[in-house]
Amino acid sequence: MITTTTTTTTTETDTANAIVGPTFQNLPLVPIPTDYRPDRTERGNPSQRTPNLLGYDLLVPHLLPPLHIALVCLHTSPGAEPGSGDAGGMNVVVREQAAALAAAGHTVDILTRRSSFELAGTVQLTPGVTLRFLDAGPAEPVAKGDHEAFIEEFRLRMSTMGPYDIYHSHHWFSGMAALPLARLCGVPHVQSFHSIAADASTPLSAGERPESPGRMAGEVWLAHESDAIVAISAAEAETVVQSLGGSPDRVAIVPPGVDGGLFRPTTPEPDAGRGYAIVAARLQPLKGLDLAIEAIAAVPEAVRPELVIAGDTSADFDGYVDELGSLAARHGIETGVRFVGPQSRVALAALLRGARVVLIPSHSETFGLVALEGAASGVPVVAAASGGLREAVLHGDTGVVLESRDPAVWAGAITTVLSNPGLAKRLSDAGRKHAEVLDWPRSAAGLLLVYRALVGPGADRQHLAIA
Repeated sequence: MITTTTTTTTTETDTANAIVGPTFQNLPLVPIPTDYRPDRTERGNPSQRTPNLLGYDLLVPHLLPPLHIALVCLHTSPGAEPGSGDAGGMNVVVREQAAALAAAGHTVDILTRRSSFELAGTVQLTPGVTLRFLDAGPAEPVAKGDHEAFIEEFRLRMSTMGPYDIYHSHHWFSGMAALPLARLCGVPHVQSFHSIAADASTPLSAGERPESPGRMAGEVWLAHESDAIVAISAAEAETVVQSLGGSPDRVAIVPPGVDGGLFRPTTPEPDAGRGYAIVAARLQPLKGLDLAIEAIAAVPEAVRPELVIAGDTSADFDGYVDELGSLAARHGIETGVRFVGPQSRVALAALLRGARVVLIPSHSETFGLVALEGAASGVPVVAAASGGLREAVLHGDTGVVLESRDPAVWAGAITTVLSNPGLAKRLSDAGRKHAEVLDWPRSAAGLLLVYRALVGPGADRQHLAIA
């Protein structure tokens, strides 16, 4: 492992002066902050399976030309509000990383499918970031699993865009469209999965359902054939290697960031009292919203908070809100559960910092961005021990991570946090400090390490990592 003195970084030029160590072509592919401390108790040391973990103070050389980057998001638009339809944490990650890449001097096109005739062909999201809507399939929302039928048409539309220095695909639909085109154009292809399918016979904790016939085989193909895989957590990197057979030498871990100015603690602190707990997620079984309702119902009435659920149901899960409402009624708390629908980023930030506790009961998460946003808001987080949530929430430090899915166990943890102001404040303060380590410029700098290893002088698309 190579270490250097930690520096604060925002652009390639600013950070180049801090380089100490190997030359450009020998840079490793797993850049994370030196003070990022995921809990690896259950998985051992990821450095035994993936390339070396370096601090962000070891960065790419300067004086390199800016890149023209295509971020491909076939099935969901990063311009949509998270929590609406199929828009979730991936949308936030793509949009925020794109803005940070553009702020560092690069040009970014986000390519997505047109889902409405009312959408303009292009939208300027920020200076240097253009959202482009491509015609593939009907110009209307469709179920997520149906997007496999639009892959070839989307690729055809993509071929009229660019030229680009690199394609970075988000989700398997996007990769299936972009990888063949990248090969045709002779440019590198980077794949981010964000979620990985599991066989329908396995528990939900193993991953999302395949949804469409080609998903499981497609993910394996992308893991083998892409020039690099960017995982959002050590847990996802492990899945790419162990379940999809990806080469550890081509898997990079680039954690997400959080806007600490938007997601910030409230001043003054929330009023004392029962207040509310919050879950922010797409409304689908994978997110474990039934557990949140049952857990709140089991909290003693004297301290039981209202449960606020922010998010929308995607086309795949019509009727799920009614199921959740019926569940709340069966437990006698129908008046204590409030569905507020999808929220803008500003509205979600306000909801989070006003909450007394953030619940993340998901069966599977590659990271759990809402956990980081809750921590940045200075609110204790109670999360399931699934996937990357063990890294997003530091158990006993920034929140509580529960192995059990027993509602009584969850109710006990929630009650303990709500009934102990000293504990709640300690978790809140530590959560904010942890979140401040991870910002979007750092996340974009991690992507640039990957991109620069594939593009330009000294790039070696066959041997990307150092031992």
